[in-house]
This record gives sequence, structure tokens and C-alpha cells, in this order.
Amino acid sequence: MHQHILIIDFGSQYTQLIARRIREFNVYCEIHPFHNLPETGENTMGIILSGSPFSVNANSAPKIDLNKYLGKTPVLGICYGAQYIAKELGGLVESSDKREYGRANLNKIDTERALFHGFDDSSQVWMSHGDTIKSLPNGFNIIGSTSEVEIAAYMANSDQFKHPVYGIQFHPEVTHSIQGGQLLSSFIYDVCHCKGDWTPASFVEETVASLKETVNNGQVLLGLSGGVDSSVAAMLLHKAIGRNLHCIFVDNGLLRKHEFQEVLSSYEHMGLNIKGVDAGAEFLKALDGISDPEEKRKIIGKVFIDVFEREANLIENVDWLAQGTIYPDVIESVSVHGPSAMIKSHHNVGGLPDILNLKIVEPLRNLFKDEVRRVGAALGLHENILHRHPFPGPGLAIRIIGEITEDRVKLLQEADDIFISNLKSHNLYDKVWQSATMLLPIKSVGVMGDERTYEHVVALRSVNSQDGMTADWSQLPHDFLAQTSNEIINKVKGINRVVYDISSKPPATIEWE
Repeated sequence: MHQHILIIDFGSQYTQLIARRIREFNVYCEIHPFHNLPETGENTMGIILSGSPFSVNANSAPKIDLNKYLGKTPVLGICYGAQYIAKELGGLVESSDKREYGRANLNKIDTERALFHGFDDSSQVWMSHGDTIKSLPNGFNIIGSTSEVEIAAYMANSDQFKHPVYGIQFHPEVTHSIQGGQLLSSFIYDVCHCKGDWTPASFVEETVASLKETVNNGQVLLGLSGGVDSSVAAMLLHKAIGRNLHCIFVDNGLLRKHEFQEVLSSYEHMGLNIKGVDAGAEFLKALDGISDPEEKRKIIGKVFIDVFEREANLIENVDWLAQGTIYPDVIESVSVHGPSAMIKSHHNVGGLPDILNLKIVEPLRNLFKDEVRRVGAALGLHENILHRHPFPGPGLAIRIIGEITEDRVKLLQEADDIFISNLKSHNLYDKVWQSATMLLPIKSVGVMGDERTYEHVVALRSVNSQDGMTADWSQLPHDFLAQTSNEIINKVKGINRVVYDISSKPPATIEWE
């Protein structure tokens, strides 16, 4: 087992970002909620206590037994974590109606301490807290201050604990803390003495070995989507068990233009045992007359299960079902607050393991999305799939607002194909995280030549993000948007108006349904 950092999650919106920043330094880490913590061992090199939306002085504040960790291994408390350590050991933490939020500068830094080695004078940090540490417990010293916060960083005297204990009231994991990455690097390397040997290559080697042992000579089913997650999962399994992996790629009739053929073609060089299933007519028939987005998702999920089960029953002696579950899905299932309130049904289809009576194997369950791509690159995944924009499981069904018909699907496919093709030809496709075209349930008046038209409206959507949890709308060049709009209106009969969505997430979602 690799050396690792344990992150104890108290509910901060930044907790996943802490983990991702640490993993960028080739150090493995895991997030666990404060109420469901694993036992630590010799490979637990350090512990980070996350921030939290709670006040440490609230009756409902999350709590842990610090005696299990302080002195046993290096500890870094961030924001709430720092306040919790200070309060529990006898310091004073006061709540304030005025939150300290935004940029600040460290005007006093003890650069002799390992955490701040190489820090610049007045280094910018990001504050986000309501509670403030007013006094430290006995045996603790201030090692960083700002003009507003005297105790912005502290540490225990070396004779207090066998291993260092640090606390900071700012967030090093966000980019607004200019030297935040340096601080995290100092903690994991200089304080925790991690080797930094968790790499995409090591992940591939260890995962393939684990899959061989787990699956043994069993037969494995995998539903391919053409996306990076299922593709990387397929490559890992193929490397481990070869032809014992049976991939099924279902065309639900709601894919992008030519996507079914293009994806199958992309898989050819990988040597996968794959079957393409054209079930578009079946899905469209089931969706006839349905406008509600949740109903669409449920119907698509049910039909997919029916089609997948039918195809699976043609393969003998299957023991396992592989899924492209990634780490954010795992974290969410055991989060501090339980699964988040539903905004929309998850596009991964549930129910298959029970219906098919299969065991589950999830090769990617410990990876973030960007890590999946790095592993895919190490495996030699085709560029067309490796850098493909995320695409929802229900496909164009949730980009056609309102009823789904074959004509409306074709209309959207044509407009979308122009948008995506232009992004690629203008070298913009890889500069944005996700792009989509939405067919709206309205028509607008237009003029073409000397004729009045009353035709459909499409909305173009392009966003920049790292993981889809938050996203900013992409500021595409105006001349590009003008050219794309003109091309769609001129070439796609039935569309006379194109608009561009400039909403960020939150408050808007990336998809419209």
C-alpha cells in the first residue's frame, strides 16, 4: 500500500480540492467524513483537518477525538480544523457576525518553520471563516499573521508532541493563496516525509495486478459510453483479463451526429472485445410524448437496462459488471451530510448488478476526473476519446427541451455538429471543458430573403471547469460565435435564431435539464 495522507472532512466546499492539490504532487490521499474514520497505520504519513461551514462553538459542530492523531503523525488543521484544535486544547475561539472572506496578505511569517520555507514577504492568502482564534493553547506559537488576523498560522512547540501540529486560518488549496501549493508541498514532503511515488504509471501497474487477482478467470461485462471514464476502465480491464472483458456500446438514438460509428472506430486499435447495439428506435418509441426531464431520464435508464440485459444474456458465464465510478461519486455516497439533495437523477444507470446478479468491479473508484485522463494517457488511449468533452448519459434527450421526436433529434444533431466542428477547426475545443447545443421549446420570427420565417431557436453553451462541480461560461471570440451562428442558420433548415448561454454554475447547471 502507498504512503498516504488522510483528510478528515468536516464539510468544507474545498475538501475535494485539498485532495486534488496533494495528488498533484504524486502523493496518494483519501477523504473520510469525520464520523466515519478509518484506522491509521504506518503508511498514514500525515493528517489534514478540513474546513467546515459550522462554527466550532455551535452545539452541532462536528467533533473527533484528537488524542487519536495528535502526536501520532504530523497534523495540519485548515480553517475549521485549526480552530477546532485550538479550542479543544484550551485556546479561545470567538465567533463573529462579520466573516473574514477574501484576499489577505501575511505580514508576519516565520520562514524558519518547515511549513513556510521559501515564502515571500506579504504572501497573498485566501480567508474564508467566521470564527477567529483569539488565543492559543499553552505550548503553541504564532508563525503567521495578517493585518486583520493575528493568529493566521500556528504550530505546537517541538516538546509538546512527538510529531508536528500546524494550524492555518486560510485556505492553501485555492489558487487565490498564491503560495498555497508550496505550503501543501512543504507539509507532505518536508513535514510528513512522503516519497511522492503515486503516479499514473504506478496506478496502472498496481490496478492491473489487483484486477487480475480479483476477477481471476471470470467474465466481465462493461457498458461503454464513448467517454473517458468507461474507456479507461475498459483499457485497464483489457490489460488485466483480455478477451474475458465483454464491452457493449448501446446507441440510444440520442448521440451526436455520426458518434456511434466514430466511437466504435476509435476503439478498433485498442483490441477490445466490443459489440455495438443500434437501439435508437426502441428509445425514441419509449420517449414519445414525454417532456418532463426526470421522466426522460427514468425512461432512458429503464430501456437501457432492458437492452443491456438482453445483450448480456447472450454472453455465457458472466460473473462481474464493471462500472466507471470515480472518486467524487464515492465521496458523495459517504459525505458529511449524506448524499446531496437531488438536483437531477445521476446519469449512471442503477439496478443492473441486481437484475443480472453480478458482482461489481470499479477500477477508477479512487481517481478524480483529471487523474482518469492522466491514466488514460499513460495507457495510450486514443486522443479523440481522451480529450472528449463530458457528455450526459441521456444524451441529446436532455438537450432537447420538451418532447423528443426523430425530427427534433436530427435538427439538434446538425446544429450541434456545426458548433463542435467549428470549435475543433478554430483550435478552441481543447481550451474549454464542455460544449453543448440546446434545442429550445420555442419558435421565433425571422426573415430569410424576402420571406418571414417562424422557426426553432438553439442555445450554444460552452463552459470552463475542472470537474463540473463549478463552471464559468467560456468567453469564446465574438467572430467565432458570429460565424457559427450564421452557419447554423444557413445550413440547418428549421432554425432561424442562435443564442449564447452566459450563465455560470452555480446558480445555473451546465445542462439545461
